[in-house]
Amino acid sequence: MKTYWFDNRAGDQREDHDSGRPVDPEYLSQLGVLYHHCPSVEEVNAVALERSYKNRDEIVVSPEKMGAAYEDKVKMFFNEHLHEDEEIRYILDGEGFFDVRSMEDEWVRIRLVKGDLIILPAGIYHRFTTDSKNYIKAMRLFKDEPKWTPLNRAPEVDNIPARQEYVLRV
Repeated sequence: MKTYWFDNRAGDQREDHDSGRPVDPEYLSQLGVLYHHCPSVEEVNAVALERSYKNRDEIVVSPEKMGAAYEDKVKMFFNEHLHEDEEIRYILDGEGFFDVRSMEDEWVRIRLVKGDLIILPAGIYHRFTTDSKNYIKAMRLFKDEPKWTPLNRAPEVDNIPARQEYVLRV
């Protein structure tokens, strides 16, 4: 994992957009974002047991897997949104970026590679994209039945319980 402030320059979202200003991983924990490096699935299983994750699946995001829908899907994932549940991803192969909003509403970019596991808290605004290699394979973990309905950023979304609870925690 590598964390830094997003440079906000125009250009393809899949580029690094590294401002040269690193972000201490401790700052992520202040935002409620948890990180684990898990070289094996057994370590993922331990985190899943500890956090009561009961279900999982795998997703491949690539032009080969998604075909003509790939570009639209990647753009959709990059729309700023939140979820009412935690978002848990374990990177099985490839690389990608999660961008999360800081306390000051700036973007923090998190580069994830194989073996990285990230947990985004319910209510945090974020977005996702592959890197310029256009390939990532990830395991998605869920506490209950899979739910990943994105709620795109809007004034009314700021008032839902998950967002309000998140804001109070940070």
